[in-house]
Amino acid sequence: MQRTTRRGFLKQAAVGATLAALAEEVLAQTSPASATGLPTRVLGRTGQRVSILCLGGWHLGAFKDDAESIRLMQAALDEGITFFDNAWDYHDGRSEELMGRALADGRREKVFLMTKNCERDYDGSMKCLEDSLRRLRTDHVDLWQFHEMVYDNDPDWVFDKGGIKAAVDARKAGKVRFIGFTGHKDPRIHLKMLGKPFDWDTAQMPINVMDAHYRSFQNQVVPVCLDKKVGVIGMKGYGGSSPQGIMAKSGLTAAEAYRYALSMPVSTQVVGLTSLEQLQQAVALARSFTPMSAGEKSALLARVRDMAGDGRYELFKSTVTFDGPHHRKQHGFVV
Repeated sequence: MQRTTRRGFLKQAAVGATLAALAEEVLAQTSPASATGLPTRVLGRTGQRVSILCLGGWHLGAFKDDAESIRLMQAALDEGITFFDNAWDYHDGRSEELMGRALADGRREKVFLMTKNCERDYDGSMKCLEDSLRRLRTDHVDLWQFHEMVYDNDPDWVFDKGGIKAAVDARKAGKVRFIGFTGHKDPRIHLKMLGKPFDWDTAQMPINVMDAHYRSFQNQVVPVCLDKKVGVIGMKGYGGSSPQGIMAKSGLTAAEAYRYALSMPVSTQVVGLTSLEQLQQAVALARSFTPMSAGEKSALLARVRDMAGDGRYELFKSTVTFDGPHHRKQHGFVV
């Protein structure tokens, strides 16, 4: 019995050391900001370098003034944010339409462009893609992700209803370069997706200091992604997708929150911005970034343990409040 226990312990220790090395490898790939305006990291198996901040697409469609939204996107690109996030259902396509306008006149080629597929079946997925390409004014997207894997049967639907076949066909046709998925609800759903018979390029998930203590993606999902060379895209770094997120109520500063998130083995962290001032704050954080030491991370985790453990700052994991209306309707829930 002792021999078996010791063998198991040594095996677990070896796995832990391997994962720690893989995590360090992601951080070690961080390029200096001087060459590109913002530090970059490699996006998993894709081999593509992307800025460590990704411009979130949801907020872009919430602007009352189209010109303001477009100006923010173009300024973000000028500052070195080269990874742009979007989704088919953000403001009924408005976010994609504005992004298409912002990236016209040669800017599209400077961006690693990602949008998301909200359907699970073949025909619906293909329609989603064609709508997105038209709105974004491009003939391909660099990354196409299955959006909101937040219901337990979503992974099965993607494979049983033909969504994954649509993605593969789109990739063969040159309309999609890489394929991934997103979700904010439960690590078990991400693990189910990662267990499906497909080599995912990316997985997007909540990465923040509170997550370490509650239904933790960084503890349960990130190690599997690293082992499978799946690029990790972090989101909800401050409790929402904006620098003025809900975690501000905890006493945690945006600088602390995003420094912690970027100290995780993420390729990029999505941030939602609503003004040029917020853009400058985010860029300054990224340019001055230095990884937290093990001691700094431990101290921060200890500081938030009691308030993080009940999920009060991560209600997107325990309620339907943050589930998109399209997906609620898809599953027969009230919108």
